[in-house]
Amino acid sequence: MSFVDHLLNSSSVKFLSGFLWFPKVSAAVTRESVPCVRPDGSMGQKEICADESGNRIECPDDDDDNSDYVLSGSNNHFKIMAPPPFYADLQKNANDIFSKGYHFGVYKLDLKTKSEAGVEFNSSITSNQESGKVVGSLSSKYAVKDYGLTFTEKWTTDNTLATDITIQDKIAAGLKVTLEGTFAPQTGSKTGKLKTSFANDTVAVNTTVDLDLAGPIVDVGAVLSYQGWLAGVNSQFDTQKTKFSKNNIALDNGKEFGGSIYQKVSDKIECGVSMKWTTGTTDTLFGVGVKTALDQDTSLHAKINNKAIVGLGYQQKLRPGVVLTLSAAIDGQNFNAGGHKVGLALELAP
Repeated sequence: MSFVDHLLNSSSVKFLSGFLWFPKVSAAVTRESVPCVRPDGSMGQKEICADESGNRIECPDDDDDNSDYVLSGSNNHFKIMAPPPFYADLQKNANDIFSKGYHFGVYKLDLKTKSEAGVEFNSSITSNQESGKVVGSLSSKYAVKDYGLTFTEKWTTDNTLATDITIQDKIAAGLKVTLEGTFAPQTGSKTGKLKTSFANDTVAVNTTVDLDLAGPIVDVGAVLSYQGWLAGVNSQFDTQKTKFSKNNIALDNGKEFGGSIYQKVSDKIECGVSMKWTTGTTDTLFGVGVKTALDQDTSLHAKINNKAIVGLGYQQKLRPGVVLTLSAAIDGQNFNAGGHKVGLALELAP
């Protein structure tokens, strides 16, 4: 067996085959997928091509847009490795199992639309069943793709105005810079933040600077990806007090320790386990959750924690752009006492 055959049949390559794609050589043109930033700011992949000399050229048309990339000289297929998540998203897949598809104790309506000029509008209304309080928001988003700029404005019913200005993939490939500001006319309160993020196939770094003239707080997070493993670090420095206020290594904070496990059992079943413990107390939280896709339009959600709180959710796409979510929280320890919560959410999008 040749070295190449041995490499392709090794257990490491078979394990990574679920996460990597390799370029395909067709004729004298090499195709390769590289990390890029989408117009909405998320990381994605784009295809680039080069000739025999390595010079960048326009990719030829491909009759099959969904054709697989393969390693030249082999029939083995590999998926592209996505950029590592940012520090705050290290446990996103597991957290989504416990948060998405549930709206306990509220009635919620979301409406999304987009004008012919490309302006996106998003309005939301939420009514709390216990307090009767109704809160809402209206936001607009407009992207100037030629300059890599995105403008976002938001108004909430507590009379707070927020504006975000983002430039991405223009200063440097994979770099995103956002300037955020809020203003409350009734109180005159103003806040501002400068955020930056950069990601490629091995590292994801993000910074947040609180624009406080008295002394900004600088928050930095980084995640490194190596052979399927992810390592993250997060640090926060208070310039006013000239000391670090937070130093984490893939943990929530100095006193609270947490972890999660996520597994996609199949195309239709996803499972998650969440654990959290606070030092100096006996308060421990442990939960198990599952999401099952009945079909492409319907999904069931269920979760339970060590305090016997059971969460159930049902999500149905009634028609394109219309999604209904029904949910309930049941207190298993005090079932006969009542106090259980139900929720309903309706999302409308073009």
